[in-house]
Amino acid sequence: MSSTDISLNKDVHHAHDEHDHHHDQNFFEKYIFSQDHKVIAKQFLFAGIFWGFIGGFLSIIFRLQLGWPEATFTFLEPIMGNWIVNGKIDPEFYLALVTMHGTIMVFFVLTAGLSGTFSNFLIPLQIGARDMASGFMNMLSFWVFFLASVIMFWSLFIETGPAGGGWTVYPPLSALPQAISGSGLGMTLWLISMALFIVSQLLGGVNYITTVINLRTRGMSMTKLPLTIWSFFLTAILGLLSFPVLLSAALLLIFDRSFGTSFFLSDIYIAGEALSNTGGSAILFQHLFWFLGHPEVYIVILPTFGIVSEVIATNARKPIFGYRAMIGSMLGIAVLSFVVWAHHMFVTGMNPFLGSVFMFLTLIIAVPSAVKVFNWIATLWRGNIRFTTAMMFAVAFVSLFISGGLTGIILGNSALDIQLHDTYFVIAHFHLVMGAAAFFGMFCGIYHWFPKMFGRMMDEKLGAVHFWLTFLSAYLVFMPMHYIGIAGFPRRYYSWTGFDAFNTFTDLNSFISIAAILGFSAQLIFLFNFVYSIFKGRRATANPWHSNTLEWTTPVNPGHGNWPGEIPAVYRWPYDYSKPGAPEDYIPQNVPFSQTQSSNLPYERDLE
Repeated sequence: MSSTDISLNKDVHHAHDEHDHHHDQNFFEKYIFSQDHKVIAKQFLFAGIFWGFIGGFLSIIFRLQLGWPEATFTFLEPIMGNWIVNGKIDPEFYLALVTMHGTIMVFFVLTAGLSGTFSNFLIPLQIGARDMASGFMNMLSFWVFFLASVIMFWSLFIETGPAGGGWTVYPPLSALPQAISGSGLGMTLWLISMALFIVSQLLGGVNYITTVINLRTRGMSMTKLPLTIWSFFLTAILGLLSFPVLLSAALLLIFDRSFGTSFFLSDIYIAGEALSNTGGSAILFQHLFWFLGHPEVYIVILPTFGIVSEVIATNARKPIFGYRAMIGSMLGIAVLSFVVWAHHMFVTGMNPFLGSVFMFLTLIIAVPSAVKVFNWIATLWRGNIRFTTAMMFAVAFVSLFISGGLTGIILGNSALDIQLHDTYFVIAHFHLVMGAAAFFGMFCGIYHWFPKMFGRMMDEKLGAVHFWLTFLSAYLVFMPMHYIGIAGFPRRYYSWTGFDAFNTFTDLNSFISIAAILGFSAQLIFLFNFVYSIFKGRRATANPWHSNTLEWTTPVNPGHGNWPGEIPAVYRWPYDYSKPGAPEDYIPQNVPFSQTQSSNLPYERDLE
């Protein structure tokens, strides 16, 4: 698309905005059923924070069981009700806790909360657009997600309990309502909720892709996009291609559960009685699930790549090292993420030759990931670093990504994975590289763009306390898990005291649980800082971090339409920091080269 076409699109979009959005809006139009991308981003953020605390609280309950398996927890009875029997957590409810914790954190927090917040908030602001391509579709994506959230939350309180088949909901356990209590109504609600969740993500993804392609401001070529936009753009493409596969798996599972089909069932016996289902394959479900499940890892982590790149460059006061290599590595990760799904299935009896192919592809994906790590470290090298709270979370993200990524190379080897499968080594790996790292990227983005979201600053001292407690607890929880995982400690076991070999890890499990409680408690500091700063925080200036990207050229509290007048044009890439000869250590993207003659490179003197 030419610059003229983009400019015409912008003029049409601006005229549409003048016609539709400059009338007085009532409370519901402005804050509830809003079509303003910034309001919708905040709605996703608030929902993500809510779900984050729910998911974290569930993990604390089952960590109590793991840390002190012989203890009684009568104080939980008012909260858990019948699921606490004589002070002990019901074993079936324990599996439900694990299931719901994984589901909530992966999908409702790190997918919807992260991408929904920052893709919505930053795409129009950083590419120079008045709003998303379709404000109505954008609004609809949140409210479908909200409906999915209501159904998932409702499933926590039904008499038979929430879904209890693990967050991967493998059949036959998830396909047979009579198997356990967590396979009943709770599983049905889980599947309905996930179907709605996927519809929400597809609505949002189409919008993000269309907006980036069609609504860039004059001069904003693809090679002048901030790395944040590249990461959100590629994340949306991944979701658009992979989520429908999980939707098909969920629908087929509903058919097996409710309509007597046998897509995933065959030769099943319950209480000695043979069921009539024949011809299905439980392994088929695993293929369908992990065809989404592995791109989902990058749907979670790719947005944080962009966020961390932006924050590191801004606070190191240096151009990002290897801009095109960073884009190329994200493209490589996006492509390779679709062809490595079966490394989750090495123990399903697959042909060893096929396993070696997936092993090779899995190890290859470490290369673009290593490129990104190298470029982040090179950007930090000899930078004039400002250790804001956002910057500390960004640097810690790099640390966690390295730590978790190295163990991924171990698990990518099929011979080693067969030994370590379903142990705490796997738990430690993906929680470091996907869970903790993604949360650190999310916190990094919240602290950095909070002034633009709410017009106020978060308290940096409270932010530092939040950071250090969270950072220490992340390593104190997950590093010991590598050790007990190598020793063979199995995941998802309600109680391990009956195995003499594992009783030596009693103290270490208690230590992990204490560290987990510390980490969860630290999030209360963040919650206080977040809520207090919205109303009482120090008022922000227009560009408090001295950044180059377009969102900081809007008013402190931009209205619907973002810029009150003409949208600024773009003349340069977003990482002109500490350029020799420039009067300031940053040059915003909308500053023409004609105004920076003293700092222009030879090839830039004739650019405009």
